[in-house]
Amino acid sequence: MRILIVTAVEAEAVALRRGIAPGSSTAGSGTAADGGTTGDAADRAVDVAVVGVGSAAAAAGTSRQLALAASSGRPYDAVVSAGIGGGFPDRIAVGQTAVATRSVAADLGAESPDGFLTIDELGFGTAVAPADDALTGWLRAALPDAVPGAVLTVNTVTGTATTAGTLTGRYPDAVAEAMEGYGVACAAGLAGLPFAELRTISNPVGPRDRAGWRIPSALAALTTAASALTSRSADYRG
Repeated sequence: MRILIVTAVEAEAVALRRGIAPGSSTAGSGTAADGGTTGDAADRAVDVAVVGVGSAAAAAGTSRQLALAASSGRPYDAVVSAGIGGGFPDRIAVGQTAVATRSVAADLGAESPDGFLTIDELGFGTAVAPADDALTGWLRAALPDAVPGAVLTVNTVTGTATTAGTLTGRYPDAVAEAMEGYGVACAAGLAGLPFAELRTISNPVGPRDRAGWRIPSALAALTTAASALTSRSADYRG
């Protein structure tokens, strides 16, 4: 089984690679800009690639990685969107890890006099990408302390208590928000591959307070997660 883990930015990828044992069959690296991973990828179980910030960049970058791998004769078997994100207070704490039960494009829809309408309600498709049961089961088995729940994909990061309250009211199972998961899920779905999302929490969702962000702690949690996942990569069978 070959698993592609994609991140928005290089700092997240570096944190993940740090958790993958150097010289092991699971050590991977790469960016969307360089065309994929480096070294002998045929023998690796897990590769890490940077695909860009936001749902559109993530979808395009992930699709490119999957296409390059397939054309080289080394296709991937599963895709994981991973990185840091905001956590909804009282549902998950800063420093904890969230494993998505589903990724939701939370602001994809239309305003109306009666409130927000999702694209599902508009009849234009679905804003919900369920996480694959087997892939999510592997993540949760490797990370038993992770908090399960919906991870919201947003185009504008939440910065007020009002917006945070609106989102949790609309999505009662939401535990975290980020900017890429739904886009990665779309790319995985088009390729016919299972998808999952993992987020380590750097800040509470709500009023924007940079002084309260704990990005180094969240990146360290990504390293810990990568170590746990790659040590159990052989357990995932799809």
